[in-house]
Amino acid sequence: MKMFAKTALSTTTFAVLCGLSFVVSASETRQQVDDASYALGASVGHYISGKIYSQVELGAEVNVDIVVEGVIDALKGKGKMSDEEILTHLNARVELLNAAKDARIEAISVKNLAEGAAYLANNKTNSAVTVTSTGLQYEVLELGEGVKPLESNVVTVHYKGQLVDGTVFDDSYERNEPNRFALMSVIDGWKEGIALMPEGSKFRLTIPAELAYGKEQVGIIPPSSTLIFDVELLKVEEPGANSHGMGLSGMGMGGMMGMGH
Repeated sequence: MKMFAKTALSTTTFAVLCGLSFVVSASETRQQVDDASYALGASVGHYISGKIYSQVELGAEVNVDIVVEGVIDALKGKGKMSDEEILTHLNARVELLNAAKDARIEAISVKNLAEGAAYLANNKTNSAVTVTSTGLQYEVLELGEGVKPLESNVVTVHYKGQLVDGTVFDDSYERNEPNRFALMSVIDGWKEGIALMPEGSKFRLTIPAELAYGKEQVGIIPPSSTLIFDVELLKVEEPGANSHGMGLSGMGMGGMMGMGH
């Protein structure tokens, strides 16, 4: 359970946390003082508004009028709750929100697993699709004549990744930037699928959730998603000094790094 730390904030610290930095000057006009004061209040308001939105989005009820009352009372130093009572109520709300979040993730996972299973079942009826023992499905779009990579190799690829509903979550072609990485560093579906590709090939890999990210939400990829990739293997290299420290920094969804698989 996430606990709220009990911390006394000075006015200066509070302003900094709100993204504001003031230089006190005797030359400030009344209008400048008023503008800075309003900006401080607006910044606090935006922060609180974001917190309220995130809670309401998860189904929690928030009485905005009482939130405002609490803010004003705190500013005046006449709060109706002790620090201990505040922590108790906030921690209780965190537990409620965590439970709601877990339930939402589970519902999304169940939905995505069902949709993924249906897509995989239909996709494998295509005579051009091969299904491996792990459940990975692949289709040869273009067959190259180069070497097939080993897990220890470094590869350079172009790719387009999408969900079963057609949502594109990443596209190196669009960025005009292929990615180079150690094959052992990526998700299981890529490790297996790219290892089947001779250099110069282009395959369509349809990857079940268990060979991708499982129940993890990664970037805009929802939990338990089946992933579809058109992958073009441009180059295979032996591991060497130039391969250290490489990742897929260009990928908007954080890279197909292994996530513990």
